[in-house]
Amino acid sequence: MIRVVVADDHEVVRGGFAGLLATQPDITVVGTAADGAEAVRVCAGTAPDVVLMDVRMPGVDGIEATRLLTASPAHPRVLILTTFDLDEYVYDAIRAGASGFLLKDVRAESLFDAVRVVAAGEALLAPTVTRRLISEFARQHRPSAPDPVALSALTPRETQVLRLVAEGLSNPEIAARLVVTEETVKTHVSRMLTKLGLRDRTQAVVAAYETGLVVPRARGDGTRP
Repeated sequence: MIRVVVADDHEVVRGGFAGLLATQPDITVVGTAADGAEAVRVCAGTAPDVVLMDVRMPGVDGIEATRLLTASPAHPRVLILTTFDLDEYVYDAIRAGASGFLLKDVRAESLFDAVRVVAAGEALLAPTVTRRLISEFARQHRPSAPDPVALSALTPRETQVLRLVAEGLSNPEIAARLVVTEETVKTHVSRMLTKLGLRDRTQAVVAAYETGLVVPRARGDGTRP
């Protein structure tokens, strides 16, 4: 069973997500919370696998709550709930340790799939969110060259895979680009994450830009970020 906590300051939204998740035979809602502080307390007592976390809540918001939850070794994976996929807090949430994002108007089947994907250890990062992440990083940071120390543990192929992950490509797309099997790509991704001490692809995207492996082009130069 996948254990889930739902955190949202709107009772109707909170109850709606909890009710939908409760219809699934492999998912159980072990608690709900109306703000970030309560979410941290509930998670401490219920040990969920996944937390659906509203990004905007009074007091301790979803970003700070995510940071607090992911600071411990045995932490739940966090799916951020947001109204818009271009939410201004996307970058901060990823830096805080979120494994993915869901729009609040998500369809039921997509909600169930998202919880299962994240519970299995994968990241849920839509292309639009990846582009937002790149754009935000371009605005805040402009590393001039790759950090050889941070990337020295990777093989040339793993470095190439990291670069493609950071560009927002899926495993099948990477496999087609490199002319290898999807299983081979999964192996490269797994080894790359392990060597860099990263949880998932979401963190890999951040790492690629922070180390300068991929340098985003600022808007206005005639190219897409």
